Amino acid sequence: MSKIIYLDRLTKEKREEKVYGKFFIDLLYKDTFLSRVISFFILPLTARFSFFSKLYGFFQKRSMSRHKIIPFIKKFDVDTSEFLEPVSSFYSFNDFFIRRLKPEARPIIQEENRAVLPTDARYLVFPNVREFPHFFVKGKKFSLKELLKNEELANKYQAGSMVIARLCPVDYHRFHFPCRATPGQPQLINGALFSVNPVALKRNIKILSENKRVITMLATSHFGNLLYIEIGATHVGSIHQTFQAHKMYEKGDEKGYFSFGGSCLILLFEPNRIRFDQDLLESSARSQEVRGLMGQSLGSSIH
Repeated sequence: MSKIIYLDRLTKEKREEKVYGKFFIDLLYKDTFLSRVISFFILPLTARFSFFSKLYGFFQKRSMSRHKIIPFIKKFDVDTSEFLEPVSSFYSFNDFFIRRLKPEARPIIQEENRAVLPTDARYLVFPNVREFPHFFVKGKKFSLKELLKNEELANKYQAGSMVIARLCPVDYHRFHFPCRATPGQPQLINGALFSVNPVALKRNIKILSENKRVITMLATSHFGNLLYIEIGATHVGSIHQTFQAHKMYEKGDEKGYFSFGGSCLILLFEPNRIRFDQDLLESSARSQEVRGLMGQSLGSSIH
């Protein structure tokens, strides 16, 4: 498996990602004969039938999984000082995975015309979806129409701006509103549960429009109507929404959380609504993911 290098936004240093389940990622997605055989015969079965992810998730919610918490924290250098509850309070590994953080651990940029990062993740931003070639991978093109399953919305956002936020198992897995917003009713689109690891995405970018996902329209004052899309992945059969539709929420308020596993968020802005921060633009132009924290600046409104 090739090294996954990202830029840490706080330190401005490049870091190598510690991959949870590296052996299985290599087995499934590495360019070898065995991997191709497994990918052809076994991967579609495990990814397209949620039973396997649900079964794995079931065991992560049992008390016997608690023994994995401390070794995981040590191996991946998770900062326990940020936790709202002590480690001893977690009944299962999933309790640890969906942990809450102290409010002061993720300060929110307060400028009204500035959107913030909605979650802890590795970020790529695209000012204009149509102008970026990053979606072409071995002849496969990412399609908004396939992602949204709605031709009218696809046409509305085809020249819009996109944010892709990739969460790893080591990350804080609750997601939040990027600005003051009134959300509509979330729409579930059932699908597969392929990995969203960069190795898998480089092999098939269409994973993002094949996986299970939830789409919510957010009505905002400064950024127009934006689409907020949670995408499930391997061992993430459950996307939990904790908000109420048609109620106004402040920037940084919780929208929901993912159960165990890696996962992904996509934000879609209408054309000419957001000016992304320069550091995010420069890194994304080099296809370099930036690890950012929820509450940090994403960009400012144009209108």
